[in-house]
Amino acid sequence: MSRLKPLLLFMLVTIFASTVSAQPTGKPVRFKTSKKQINENTFDVIFTASIDKGWHVYGIGLPAGGPTSAKIIVDKVEGAKAEGKLKAIGNEHNEYDEMFGMKVRFFENSVTFVQRFKATGGKFRVSGRLEYGACSSEMCLPPTSVDFSHEGEVAKTDDKQAKEDEQADADAAVTDNAQDIATADTAKTATASVASTSITKEQISSDLWKPVIDELNTLNGSSENTSSLWKIFLMGLLGGLIALLTPCVWPIIPMTVSFFLKRAKDNKSKAIGDAVTYGLSIIVIYLTLGLAVTAIYGAQRLNDLATNAYVNIFFCLLLVVFALSFFGWFELTLPSSWSNKVDSKAGKTGGLLGIFLMAFTLSIVSFSCTGPIIGFLLVDFSTSGKILAPAIGMLGFAVALALPFTLFALFPAWLKQAPKSGSWMNTIKVTLGFIELAFALKFFSVADLAYGWHLMDREVFISLWIVIFGMLGLYLCGFLHFRSDMEGGDTKPKPVAAIMIGMMSLAFTVYMIPGLWGAPCKAISAFAPPMNTQDFNLNSKVVTPHYLDYDEGMAAAAQTGKPVMLDFTGFGCVNCRKMEAAVWTDPQVADRLNKDYILISLYVDDKTPLKEPLEVVMPNKTKKTLRTVGDKWSYLEETKFGYLAQPFYVTVNAEGKPLSGSFVYKEDINGYMDFLNKGIEAMKK
Repeated sequence: MSRLKPLLLFMLVTIFASTVSAQPTGKPVRFKTSKKQINENTFDVIFTASIDKGWHVYGIGLPAGGPTSAKIIVDKVEGAKAEGKLKAIGNEHNEYDEMFGMKVRFFENSVTFVQRFKATGGKFRVSGRLEYGACSSEMCLPPTSVDFSHEGEVAKTDDKQAKEDEQADADAAVTDNAQDIATADTAKTATASVASTSITKEQISSDLWKPVIDELNTLNGSSENTSSLWKIFLMGLLGGLIALLTPCVWPIIPMTVSFFLKRAKDNKSKAIGDAVTYGLSIIVIYLTLGLAVTAIYGAQRLNDLATNAYVNIFFCLLLVVFALSFFGWFELTLPSSWSNKVDSKAGKTGGLLGIFLMAFTLSIVSFSCTGPIIGFLLVDFSTSGKILAPAIGMLGFAVALALPFTLFALFPAWLKQAPKSGSWMNTIKVTLGFIELAFALKFFSVADLAYGWHLMDREVFISLWIVIFGMLGLYLCGFLHFRSDMEGGDTKPKPVAAIMIGMMSLAFTVYMIPGLWGAPCKAISAFAPPMNTQDFNLNSKVVTPHYLDYDEGMAAAAQTGKPVMLDFTGFGCVNCRKMEAAVWTDPQVADRLNKDYILISLYVDDKTPLKEPLEVVMPNKTKKTLRTVGDKWSYLEETKFGYLAQPFYVTVNAEGKPLSGSFVYKEDINGYMDFLNKGIEAMKK
C-alpha cells in the first residue's frame, strides 16, 4: 500500500489554480500637453503620459487588428505643416500579447509623444488630437484622445513648397481617417441592427444616460482580489512536492537523514540540528535563486522573456528535451565535476559550511528532475505582476523540498514507513515526461500565434493533447511500456492507484474529443489556442446581440418589459471573445440571454464617424469631443457606470437603473448565471 501513496499525492499536486481580474479604479493614464519652441518657425507639440502600475500605453504603427496605436490626428492646420511623423520617447517594450495574438509595442510608467510642426509664414493655427490605446494584463480602455490647439504668428515667407506640403499633409490625414474607418468596418460581423451615428445634448441629458455609479457600487459591494503572494507560495509548495517524488530526490532523503543520525548517534539533538540546518540551507539556496532572478531581470523583463516568441520556441524545445530524458532516451545531468568538487569540499569542511555544501550538492545532482519544474514555476511567477513573486514562489518550492529531511530527523521511525525506492519512481518520471510534452505545445502555440504560421490551431493542439494524454492513460494502465520500465524489472501489473489515475487520464482524453468540433472544453481553455483559430466549428449555441445602439435597445425594452443586458465590448477585445466562447456558449447562459434579456452590444472601438461631433464635459470637469460611435459608447460607459475597460456587463431596466450589479472578465459560468438570474429577480420585483 505504501507504494501507492506517492502516485496519489502526485495526482493531487497537479491541480492548477485560476486567477481573477480586478476592476480598475480611477483613470490609469493621464496626459499633459505642452508646446516647445525649437526656433523661430519650428515648434514641438508634446504629449506626456503618466501611467499607473500594471497598465501600459501602446506605441506607434501597430499592425491592423491589434490594439489602438498612438497616432496624431490633425483636424485643422493653417499656415503650418507637420514635419516628420509622430515620435515616441520612453522605454518601449516589444513582446507577444496573448490578448491580441500578435507582437505589440508598449510603454509603462511614462511615455512622451512628440509631433513637430513648422510654420510657413504669417499667422498659423494647428489643432487636433492624439489618439492612444491602453491596457492592463486583463482588460483594455476604449480608444482615448487628447486634444491640442496652438496658434501664433511668424515672419511671412514665399515658400510655395511649404504650401504644397501642407496640402499633402492634410490629404494624408484624410486618408488615414478613411483607412481607420475601413478597418473598423472590416472587423464588424453581421448583426441584427446597425448603431445610430447621431448624438445630441438632449439625448445624453436624458434619464437613460443619467449616472448610476453609486447604485451600481451598492449592488456590487466590495470586490475581492484573490490574487496574492499566498497563492504563489502555495503553487511553489506544490511544485516542490512534485520534485520531491522524483527519482533524483526521493532516494537521497533516507541516505541523508541516516548520515546525520549516524554522525551524531550519541547526540540526537545535534543530529536534528544538522538536519534542520540542511533543510534551511536548501531554502536559502532556492530563495537566493528567486531573488537573483528578480534582481537581474526584474518582473517586467521576465514577463518579456516569457511572452517573447523566440523564447517560447526555446522553452518548447527545452521541455521536449526534458521529456525525452524522462522517457529514458538519455540521462540529462549537469557536469559531474561540479558535484564532485562541491561534495569533496563538503566532506573536508565541517560545521555549518559543510552542511550548506551538502545541500548545494543536492541542488546540482537533482537538476535533471527539478530543473524543468523550477524553470516552469519561475516563468509563471514572473508573469504574475508582483515583484517578489519569484522569491516567494521559490520559498514555497524549497520548503516542500526541505521539509522531509527535517521531519524524518525528528521522527526516525517514519523512515521505515516511507515508500522505498522502486519502479513507482520511474512511473512518476515517465508521467512527468508526458506532462512536459503537453506543456511544450503550449509554448509552441504562443510562438505560432506570434508569427501567424497557423501550424498549431486549436483543433491541432487538441488532437496532440488527445494523443499525449491517451498514451499516458495507456501507460499508467499497463498497456504501454518504456525501455526504462523493462530495465528496472517492472514487468508486474501496475498498482491499482496507477490504473485509477490512468483511467482519469483516459477520461480526460475523451472529454477533449468534442473540442475537435468546437466544444468549449473549458478545462483546457487557458492552454489551448483561442476559439477563432478553429477551422471547423459545429457549435450552434450562438448569442447574437439584439441591438447595437443603446437608445434603440432601451426603447425596445420599454415596449417588451424585458430587462436589458448591456455588453460593453470591442472589435479588438480578445477577452470579450473569450467570454463569448467560454461562457456565452453554455446552453443555459445562451437561452437566458437570447430569450429573457434585450442584449445590447456597444463597441467602444467602432470608428464609424458621428454625423456631427459633440463636445461633452467629463466627470473630472474636462471637455472631450465625441467624434465616433465608439467615443459615444465609451462616454456612456464611463459617465453612467464609472467604468473604463472591456468586457463590462451590466443589467438594467428600461429606465437605465442597474438590477444586479456588473460583471467583468471571469470565465465562471455559475457566477455569470447567478448574475443573470439576479437581474431577472430584481426586474420582477
